[in-house]
Amino acid sequence: QVQVAESGGGLVQPGGSLRLSCAASGSLFRLYTMGWYRQAPGKQRDLVATITSGFDTNYADSVKGRFTISRDNAKNTVYLQMNSLKPEDTAVYYCNLLRLAVENAYWGQGTQVTVSS
Repeated sequence: QVQVAESGGGLVQPGGSLRLSCAASGSLFRLYTMGWYRQAPGKQRDLVATITSGFDTNYADSVKGRFTISRDNAKNTVYLQMNSLKPEDTAVYYCNLLRLAVENAYWGQGTQVTVSS
């Protein structure tokens, strides 16, 4: 059973950058498609970016060109580099296996990202 632990969130000014990390359990991490999601208060949890076992990536239109998802299979870790941050990016950010996210079967604690001046 997979577990994830998100970290790296914080308070940043508009235009600033943050790098989020997601440490995942499991010997088969390298085989999973992983995703970053975010949820603002009163809003649904939305998909931000995905990365496959073959390192193919996809992004929500709202973050395309600003965010980069990557993974280090040796460390069982997926990253989200966030640049040119906007106040609209403020949310709790979650990492998950894509399949578990679709099933709503597991979520970690998330990490808070606040973009404000």
